[in-house]
Amino acid sequence: MKKYIDSGKKDTRSGFGAGLLEAGKRDSRVLALTADLKGSVKMDAFAAEFPDRFIQCGIAESNMVGVAAGLATTGKIPFIGSFAEFVTGRVYDQLRQEVAYGHTNVKIASSHAGITLGEDGATHQTMEDIALMRALPGMTVIVPCDFNQTKNATIAAAAYNGPVYLRFGRPSVPNFTGEDEPFEIGKVYNLNPGKDVTLVACGHLVWEALLAAEALEAEGISAEVLNVPTIKPLDAEAIIASLKKTGCAVVAEEHNMAGGLGEAVAGVAASAVPVPIDFVNGADRFGQSGTPAELLAAYGLNAEAIAAAARKVLKRK
Repeated sequence: MKKYIDSGKKDTRSGFGAGLLEAGKRDSRVLALTADLKGSVKMDAFAAEFPDRFIQCGIAESNMVGVAAGLATTGKIPFIGSFAEFVTGRVYDQLRQEVAYGHTNVKIASSHAGITLGEDGATHQTMEDIALMRALPGMTVIVPCDFNQTKNATIAAAAYNGPVYLRFGRPSVPNFTGEDEPFEIGKVYNLNPGKDVTLVACGHLVWEALLAAEALEAEGISAEVLNVPTIKPLDAEAIIASLKKTGCAVVAEEHNMAGGLGEAVAGVAASAVPVPIDFVNGADRFGQSGTPAELLAAYGLNAEAIAAAARKVLKRK
């Protein structure tokens, strides 16, 4: 099995901040807007470097979406940043009408996604956001796995013409992808070729999938690990090729069971290569207060759960 080295734990929201700054240096059309959360979404460096291209909208998320959509119609490339719960659920009507329907070039930067926001609890956490964004026609949905990939995905999102939902988080997680590894929207990354079972994951659970593959290898089980940062559009060809090879899969995500990566992969499988699939996700639950580690363990979102699901699904081949 290929070994991946954690170069040092970093939060993916800081990867966004680094990517936003780099995108701003490359293109003067890039703007940053936030709803009183400049520090939380790591827009500080961009605001300091480009004060004339930073807009503090205050605690008025719906208005922020409208401002961004208007700026996009003039040729600007606005990034709007807030907590995932506030920049999806609170403003869904505006996202639908002013961004998705008009296919305006707005980039939605959602920090503190999933349950790993931690102690702030269920009202600030969101496990439904991927489903909400996938449902919007023409919306690209990206969930990178670590600091480096989030940085590179942000740069790619700035260069992409169309609305993008970019999801990242608060906790420090292993940083293991290449610093200069190009990010291609719509591409699946095969991190570990295998022949017995496919482990499909996005976001924070990609590292956990790699750990699960290590544990399975010790038992003589060869696990293929797919990092799927682009949930929509999904690289169906890569998914199908892997499922044809292994004949079964486990899909892991820090999201509810409805409407996320799991259902996207299951849809591809049902239409092209129906194989047994098991799922590691937040089931049908809201979040709760706790440390990120405590919550991931409580919800069964870790390497142990992925490995257990793999052993289970292998019996159904």
